[in-house]
Amino acid sequence: MNYEERDSFGMYNAISALDDTVPQRNRGPGPYLMGADTLLGNDVVNAKDEDLGDIKEIMLDMRTGQVSYAVLSFGGFLGLGEKLFAVPWTALKLDTVNKRFVLDASKDRLESAPGFDENDWPDMADTAWERGVHDFYGTQPYVAPRGN
Repeated sequence: MNYEERDSFGMYNAISALDDTVPQRNRGPGPYLMGADTLLGNDVVNAKDEDLGDIKEIMLDMRTGQVSYAVLSFGGFLGLGEKLFAVPWTALKLDTVNKRFVLDASKDRLESAPGFDENDWPDMADTAWERGVHDFYGTQPYVAPRGN
């Protein structure tokens, strides 16, 4: 299922938000602002168009207000043996044409990614764990600007 199919409010209006011929008032918020619930279940593929799974959860950093990770499921059969992965949000690119996400990772590489079992989630606030995930995907953790 993709984000247009999960759009219970009609905020995407099945009109491409990138179409400059559509007046701004008729465009809706996407793709620059998207409803988190509409992104759950969206497919994730790599540049070779290989299926890498789907988004099971979106993790928000309540201290910064930033989206930190998408929890991606990969592998298994009929939900059995699936492994979960926290993929840094910045590692995902939204494909507005095919209404899915693209992750720059081969299937083989993802199989060696730091993952976890659905019944044994890691401490995602642990800085060592965070650094390992970001190092694996070649991304940087969000650093909040220093206050006055």
